[in-house]
Formats: sequence, structure tokens, C-alpha cells
Amino acid sequence: MLKYIGLFKSFFKASLISELEYRFNITVRLFTDVLWYAAQLSVFEVIFLHTKQLNGWAIEETRVFMGVLFVTDCLYMLFFSENLDRLGEKVRRGDLDLLLMKPVNSQWMLSCQKVSVAYLGNLLISSGWLIFALSRVSIDPWRVLYLLPMIPIGLILVYSIRFMTSATALYLTRADAVTYIWYQVYRLGTRPDTIYPTALRYAVLSVLPIAFLASVPTQVILGRASPFVLIYGALLATLFLLASRFVWHQGLKRYSSASS
Repeated sequence: MLKYIGLFKSFFKASLISELEYRFNITVRLFTDVLWYAAQLSVFEVIFLHTKQLNGWAIEETRVFMGVLFVTDCLYMLFFSENLDRLGEKVRRGDLDLLLMKPVNSQWMLSCQKVSVAYLGNLLISSGWLIFALSRVSIDPWRVLYLLPMIPIGLILVYSIRFMTSATALYLTRADAVTYIWYQVYRLGTRPDTIYPTALRYAVLSVLPIAFLASVPTQVILGRASPFVLIYGALLATLFLLASRFVWHQGLKRYSSASS
């Protein structure tokens, strides 16, 4: 464990130095992401100009949902997004060979090698929005503590699903179509699950549980879902993480290194 903590510190330091070489890029990324936040919020703000509720969601509750979404999305982008997006490229260029030679878990190494520290600013902004949104709803303040386990559960599920779609590059070499499917699945998690038809809602809660990205955690802290959903979410997170390891190891058996 200490070895992995030390490695992660080194990855973070190297990523920070790399990002600081291009400070203007950090500013541009932050600006564009703030525009994305504004665009996502404006969709619901406009909708609620014409209705008081959206399938049981009021504007104040929807703002909490968006806050949880922004925070979880920032954490995913901070730690995993860039690494998983480049997995297919590493396979095609043979860079994966170097990672497989390291005396550490290859899945962990691939997933955590680059930390996108530029998203730390986004995390501060999204956390500020979440605090603001929570201050506008009437809930037991202690229920906010449910976010401490729920956000990691959602993060693990999103990571596991994305990792499995990225790992198809080991089987297909080019997996652009699978990546496109992933982004469509991810978009389902950016809306409350209760607005979907029954079959689709079942899918985002169990088959591809992307609803744990923000919808389920929000409903727990708002008192709409039982806290026992934590157990269900933890079981799903464990199952999908194990599934990602299985897909990875099976893919490595099929992988032909660049030198072969």
C-alpha cells in the first residue's frame, strides 16, 4: 500500500509540473468547463420557467442534483478520464508494453498514471455550487454525510464501466465505436433517472448503473431513497470493479505486444 501511495504522489507531482508549463491551457480549460456547467444548468432553469416540477423534481432539488453531478464528474476527470481515453492509443503505439513491465498492478498503473490537476479549479467551483444548492433545500443536514460513501460508489461504477469500454482496445485494436457508445451511456447519468421510461430506468440503475453518478446520491440525501441503497450500490461497485479486472486480464491474454 505504501508503495502505491508513493507512486501516486510521484504521478501527481509530475502531472502538476507538466500542467504548470502550460498555464494558459489551465485557464482555457477552466473557462470552457464553466461554460459547460452554465449550459447544463440553463437547460433545467429554462424548463422550470414553464413548470414547477419535472416528474417530481423541483428546481431547488434539481440544482442539488447538478451539484452532485458536477463534483463526481470533476473527480472522474481529475483522476481517470485522460488515462482511460488514451488506452486505445497506448495499445496501438505499443506504449502499453512499458507499463506491463512495471512491478505494480497494470490496471492501477494505467488508470492513475496521469492526474489532470487542472480540474482542481473545477472541483472548487462545483463544490461551491453544491454547497449553495444544499443551502436552498430543507433537509436534515446530517443526510449530507451520505455523500461521503455515495460519491466514491458512483465514481467506482463510472470508472469500471469506462475502463471496460476502453479495454476493448485489447480485443479490437481500434474501439472508436465502443467509445462513442460510452459517451451516450454517460449522458444518461447527467439527468435524473426518474424522467426515463421504466425499462431505461431499470437499465441505468442495474445493468449499466450510471444513475449512481448523481441521481441516486441526490435522492438519498433528499430523503427520496432509503439509505440501504448504499449496500446495493456498494455491491454493484464491487461487482463492476471485479468485472473490469476480469475484462482487463482476459484482454491481456489476447494482447500482442508491439515487439511481437
